[in-house]
Amino acid sequence: MTAMNPIYLIVFTFLSIFGCVTAQEATVTIDSSTMPALPYHEIHAAPETITPGSVLSRTIDGLGYRYYWATKDLRPDDIAWLPGNNGRSAKQTLDHLYGLSLMILNTAIQEPNVRPLNMPDVGFEELRKMTLHNIKNASDAFRAADDLSNHKIIFQRGENQSEVPLWNLMNGPLADAIYHVGQIVSYRRSAGNPMHPGVSVFSGKTAE
Repeated sequence: MTAMNPIYLIVFTFLSIFGCVTAQEATVTIDSSTMPALPYHEIHAAPETITPGSVLSRTIDGLGYRYYWATKDLRPDDIAWLPGNNGRSAKQTLDHLYGLSLMILNTAIQEPNVRPLNMPDVGFEELRKMTLHNIKNASDAFRAADDLSNHKIIFQRGENQSEVPLWNLMNGPLADAIYHVGQIVSYRRSAGNPMHPGVSVFSGKTAE
């Protein structure tokens, strides 16, 4: 066997090492199995039994699925979008949606809603993640609840506390959140970045 030219040997060794590093980097980039997935890429299978908690949970899931796709791949221009009629910007609407999601969660876990609301100082992606997890945790809590008769919306302002019946959650924060998600869909379409066309709010699945 003839000896390999030293120059060729160095080049071959470098390419081998570089190839291994590149392959390892590609694996890290492509394999997202170790990363926690955001909820509501799709709606999970329906509960087997119909209970007050499961019905309310499923309605909240509808909000989560809509929010996930309405806010997926938003660009800075989309987030800064203004409707031009002195209304809320998309950013202000997203902040409001976070507050609504927190109220829904607090009602589900029977915790007070402290006023004024202390908004987290985070970027959009982190706010989106927090909002989605608020929605998912609220859905899980309501689905597991055997009895909703003691659930109320509780407000806390300083030492003063007040309660509102659970019914108001449905026609108030929950319906309001679905309404505002529709605004985000409209805003991003107006900004030239429409929502994924495969979204089906009827089936809770997305054709990708």
